[in-house]
Amino acid sequence: MFIVFTGRHSLPAIVKESLNTSFRLFLGNNGSFIDKTLRTHFLHTKPLLVLLGITLLTLGRLHAVTQDPPADAYTTFLNLEDTEERFDYFFNKRQKYQGISAYRWKEKLEDIISKINIADDPLSRPYYETMLCQVYFDLGAFEKGAYLADKLLADEANLDLEVKRRLLKVADGIYAEMQLYEKQLEVRKAQERLGEKTELYTVYEKMGLHRHALTDYEIRYPLDSVKTEGNFALAAYHRKRADFKRQDGRLNLTAIKEYETALALIDEYINIQGISSEEEFREAIFLRGQILGGIGKCMLNLGKYRGAITYLEQGVSSGRNYERGKFPYYTAEYWTDLAECYLKERDLEIAGKYLDSVGGIGTVSPSNKFRYYHLRADHLLGLGEVEKAAVYLRRYSNGRDSLEKSVMDKQLLGQYAAFDMDQQTKRKLERQRIDLEHNKNEILEREKIIYLSIVALLFSLLCVVALIVAYMKSVRNKKLIEEQKQFIEDSLVEKDSLLKEIHHRVKNNLQMVSSLLNLQSKNTRSRAAINALEEGQRRVKAMALIHQKLYQNDDLSVIEMQEYIESLVASIHSVFKKEGYQTNIHIAAEKTKLDVDRAIPIGLILNELVSNSFKYAFAENKEGNIYITLQNKGEEYAFEYKDDGKGLPDDFEQTSIGSMGLRLIRRLANQLRSNLQIDTEASGARFWFNFG
Repeated sequence: MFIVFTGRHSLPAIVKESLNTSFRLFLGNNGSFIDKTLRTHFLHTKPLLVLLGITLLTLGRLHAVTQDPPADAYTTFLNLEDTEERFDYFFNKRQKYQGISAYRWKEKLEDIISKINIADDPLSRPYYETMLCQVYFDLGAFEKGAYLADKLLADEANLDLEVKRRLLKVADGIYAEMQLYEKQLEVRKAQERLGEKTELYTVYEKMGLHRHALTDYEIRYPLDSVKTEGNFALAAYHRKRADFKRQDGRLNLTAIKEYETALALIDEYINIQGISSEEEFREAIFLRGQILGGIGKCMLNLGKYRGAITYLEQGVSSGRNYERGKFPYYTAEYWTDLAECYLKERDLEIAGKYLDSVGGIGTVSPSNKFRYYHLRADHLLGLGEVEKAAVYLRRYSNGRDSLEKSVMDKQLLGQYAAFDMDQQTKRKLERQRIDLEHNKNEILEREKIIYLSIVALLFSLLCVVALIVAYMKSVRNKKLIEEQKQFIEDSLVEKDSLLKEIHHRVKNNLQMVSSLLNLQSKNTRSRAAINALEEGQRRVKAMALIHQKLYQNDDLSVIEMQEYIESLVASIHSVFKKEGYQTNIHIAAEKTKLDVDRAIPIGLILNELVSNSFKYAFAENKEGNIYITLQNKGEEYAFEYKDDGKGLPDDFEQTSIGSMGLRLIRRLANQLRSNLQIDTEASGARFWFNFG
């Protein structure tokens, strides 16, 4: 619980300028599609500011920790001499295009393959051609990738096993993107022959059976197993589940809740668990953007276009950074979503700029092509350019024919899925047959056990008789124990009442002492004497408050420190508030309980520290913050007090020797078997110690 007195503040201009600069660096120099209006909207979008804040802070931390940045993936790849080592490094390195674009990789791999052809080295060629096939896919050059994959698969029998595995995986992605489902089916069968587990949920997803895909995904990746891999894997798991629900079309609200679960997990991974490398940071920020982009897509499906724009823009930001140097699959898809939102909002200018960005990529992915044609036609019709709109409508119409063929190919995939399910059913029946044989053997064993059980039963009857006798004795003993228990409970109730009365009387006596000190201070003219009496009065009140809390509690052994500290600080604050002090007090002591012997020293220490902050730290401007922390750290408690006042003087060590308040604090800390620690270099004042 926190006691906070806050106000509303605008974002400083220097922060806006810093974020605007970071925005340009984050999106690169090719973000011409975003005009002044979009940039202003960007700076006033709170969730995106949070994302950039995390990005800048974490990148700064990574830069500070990393003294000598490692060589980029391209250089490391070239420094490897063995072909197989290069092959493994290429496919295991996820962010290999950071710093060196995929176009540079393509040129280098094509150069290496040319040299291999001259040297007539047929053993190395498939390795580099498979890598080039992956680069073509990453660049969106699907036709080139498909041609090269067809060529390599034609000579499948002569390929190394690892090359074949990698090639089939790359070819599967290329054929799926080009909607060549018949070839994809052949690839899946080849993977099955190699013993690779075919992920049926991807087949169901392509067929539009998203609920089947979700079910298969959950079976293939059980939640309990994913939890052991940490928050990043768990966030990715929930994001994938949400994707299936969103694609179903009828579960958008459920999908949003799933995305929010994933968002909480990835934020905890970024902010709390910590990230050890820049690569992990990029992966985390990209996943976060994917999650936010998924929420935007759900809101687009629900018709909440204005709200969807904010989330989709964050998907664009993370996508551009992650896909730098290769074909922007995710970015182009988010641009298309944003164009649709702005078209629905009748903002044709911004919608057109997003559509220009999609078309400016050079190659529109087949999965996004027909949607792009349709939106471009709608945009041109909105502008009144009917002839241009007709061109895109014809392209969209012509594409419908190829879509019909894709539907037939999807049916082939469905047959393969059914075949796979049939194989699974046969394996399940075989397992059931084995289980039946096993159960039959168990029945024979049980018949033998039955004969032995009869003998054991006779023996058990004798034991029952003995137990009955023992039970009768236990009933008598139980009755005696209950009587003793009732007597003890009555005694405890009487003891609690007496203890409450004692604490009440002690509190009243201390209150009387406080009143006497108050009367004495009013009859004293010396300012020093009055201050001393007021300090003594506050100390007495701190102890009296302990006893007040004890007799008010049901549990007389411990005190809820959060409530006690709030009451104590509020009492001190009320005195100084009359003099115009406006101070924010933050208390973090929830679920912390202490007994009287430790609560009284803590109360007296806080009385001294809070009073000193009001009298000295905030004496000039009478504004500031006080932070009080008391937490249970396992076998010991951690106490920390700090303020952001004017701080301790340079000669504090010498001038504090004669201070009664500081001597009292040190002795109270010693009473808790601890030593007071003072930070004299921090801005403001900071005192802390640990005690058992």
